[in-house]
Amino acid sequence: MKTVIVTGGDVELTSAAGFLRAYEAGFVVAVDGGLLQTEQLGLAPDCIVGDFDTVSGPVLDRYREQGVHFETHKPEKDYTDTELALLYALSLPEVSEIAILGGLGRRFDHAIANVQVLLHALRRGIPCRMIDTYNRISLLDHSLELKKSETWGSYISLIPFTEQVRGVTLTGFKYPLREALLTQGNSLGISNELLAERGRIEFREGILLYIESRD
Repeated sequence: MKTVIVTGGDVELTSAAGFLRAYEAGFVVAVDGGLLQTEQLGLAPDCIVGDFDTVSGPVLDRYREQGVHFETHKPEKDYTDTELALLYALSLPEVSEIAILGGLGRRFDHAIANVQVLLHALRRGIPCRMIDTYNRISLLDHSLELKKSETWGSYISLIPFTEQVRGVTLTGFKYPLREALLTQGNSLGISNELLAERGRIEFREGILLYIESRD
């Protein structure tokens, strides 16, 4: 079951609506203020998660009356709302794939934390992407085949999520690599471009932060 999490971050509604039409989610999780974006996108939430410090009481009451499931947390908590929503989605017995709309926003501390929680999905073998207006982000622990027509934008960046990523080979890219070592603390993998209609990212060891971006 494909699951979408709407967080209320920086997501332009037209591009989000286009993504959702193709994604065909079977389960929708709204995260706190993301409930308002969920409504604007014409989605009916199956679950609402958060401490609800950014949503008015009447809006929440309307969904409670409809019997929508709530996962309510105190504002003084140890995890971001996005992480709590992702953990809930991963607990669903039939979840097969997750897309997080937003999750970045204006708070850089929250953005970094929310990107790191993608590791929960990677460890459980569930494909998971974080998407905003300009970026589509995921973690990779295995090789990846790409189609240029399906990428989110013109630029592809590979950033070491682990201290080292060994044996990186890029095929079909403007800046190819062969058996390269990517290490934390340098920017070698930033702003590459896929020239061929099909490309491939291969590596032997480590985890890559994979980002498709557009201006």
